Amino acid sequence: MAEIVQQRIEDRIPELEQLERVGLFTRKEVKAMVKKVSALEYKLHRRIISKEDFITYIQYEINVLELIKKRRSRIGYTFKREEIEFTIIHRINNVFRRATAKWKDDVQLWLSHIVFCKKWNTTTQLSKVFSSMLAIHPDKPAFWIMAAKWEMEDRTSSESARLLFLRALRFHPDNQKLYQEYFRMELMHAEKLRKEQKALEQAKMDLGQYEFSEEIMKAELARVIYKDAIQKIKGADFLLSFLSIARLFDFTKEMQDEILQDLQSLHADDPLTWDFMAKRELEAESLPSPEHDSKQTKALEVGRREERCCAVYEEAVTAVPTEAMWLRYVTFCYERFKRKSNNEELKQKRREKALAVFQRAHELSLLAESLYKQWLQVLLAVGRTESAAEVAVAAARRFSQSLDTWQSCLQVLVSVRSHDVPTLFEEALAHIKPKESLPLWLLRVEWTEETQSLEDTEAFFQKGLLSLVPAISVAMKEQYLDWCYRTGGVKKAKKVFTSLQESRPFSLAFFQKMIKIEKEQETCKMQNLREYYERALREFGSEEDNLWLDYIKEELNHPQGKPENCGKIHWRAMRVLQGERVESFIAKYTLSQTGHL
Repeated sequence: MAEIVQQRIEDRIPELEQLERVGLFTRKEVKAMVKKVSALEYKLHRRIISKEDFITYIQYEINVLELIKKRRSRIGYTFKREEIEFTIIHRINNVFRRATAKWKDDVQLWLSHIVFCKKWNTTTQLSKVFSSMLAIHPDKPAFWIMAAKWEMEDRTSSESARLLFLRALRFHPDNQKLYQEYFRMELMHAEKLRKEQKALEQAKMDLGQYEFSEEIMKAELARVIYKDAIQKIKGADFLLSFLSIARLFDFTKEMQDEILQDLQSLHADDPLTWDFMAKRELEAESLPSPEHDSKQTKALEVGRREERCCAVYEEAVTAVPTEAMWLRYVTFCYERFKRKSNNEELKQKRREKALAVFQRAHELSLLAESLYKQWLQVLLAVGRTESAAEVAVAAARRFSQSLDTWQSCLQVLVSVRSHDVPTLFEEALAHIKPKESLPLWLLRVEWTEETQSLEDTEAFFQKGLLSLVPAISVAMKEQYLDWCYRTGGVKKAKKVFTSLQESRPFSLAFFQKMIKIEKEQETCKMQNLREYYERALREFGSEEDNLWLDYIKEELNHPQGKPENCGKIHWRAMRVLQGERVESFIAKYTLSQTGHL
């Protein structure tokens, strides 16, 4: 091994001599480089090698290259690149090759090699890297696309890019992204040829010696790719992706029309097709108007376009009367309703259209659950509270097993102060699984506190405390304690805490709330705080290291505290805490002792 390393170092001597001779490095720096490189070389030639050693070696060499580049720029020296940079780049490529041969599955290593080759413009080497990578990772379409793009954009070799895409499609005949990028590449190639031909014609040069294939320039190859793709992969969204690519090129009008025809013939029953055809009306060019192009004129034109869109949607819901189709139509109307406009007439039209479409879809039982919430927002925004309440109830009863729908329904009814709230709360709890009903209980708590008498609120809390669902019982204890403190003061809160302190299950927040209540009093008694902390530690002492720390701080900082108790508390914490909590407690306690926490 030592002989190999020595040979490697000797191979660097011409390069190091040049660095010193031209003034890029000093003799001292060269010696330091030899020492560092020797250590790195020994690591690469050990019996057991690691990937990290290769990465460290490569990074060091790249840093040297960057330093040479900066020093050349500073002193203005541009010669001897072959003897200096080229040898370093060649050496880095060799190390990369060894690493990728050893760890073939490391994708990041391959990509790092590609980035390096691109940055230092080693075209020949990069071509070899792509070939090796694709031979080992033919199952990754992104690599094929990357290699083809490099051939097309950096090497301007459309033929090589085409061959790569064809090879990739043999491995991945059903990959959408490959077809899309291959289609884009052929259109880019056609555009490039058209520009070259135009430039030669403008220069009045003879075109005889140049080959400009009419088929390629008319994007016939791209059409073949598109036709093959839609035969193998079905779907309106995939077909539309070709249209979005074709729109980027100004010579593809015929192809765009062909794609639209295929869309309408092959996917006539797909809601996406109708959605696209309808929204095209928004992009349609308006007829030239002799009137002044005022804001009023623009608003009228927007209104006419939206009417044409709705006409297409009306045809769509007649031809394809499905929930998915109505979803597209309603979503379009809702989005137009949300758009800002200073024209009152346009806003009125959008509002009426949105409400009408929501209503029709609802009457046909084809309005998706997610859209009811949007409908309610529209109704509340325009001040139709009674209608909103009716829709909310209808939605909840139609989707009676949906917690989100019941929440939305009850929130609306609470906001409009409906008298049906108690009945519907009970109906909701009857339909929703008890384990999932906590949000409904919390909503009921808010409503009860705001609208009901103290006796009714007390009765509701007592009902919640008796729930067999632990999550509900725990939440009700927290809410009940807080409500008692707000309505009955500290005495009532202490009484409730005492009555509940043995009624499991608990949450830490329940005890922390009681501690907070005690600390808010003018005469905060340490004896009471100790009682609350001790009760909390009985339940959560093995899990909550912060609780022990807070207890210690209370003994240290409270006027009635006993600092001598801190040692005992610390000893107890070390015995009770488990696993990583012990280390966390020790670290935090040490920081607090030194004043850093």
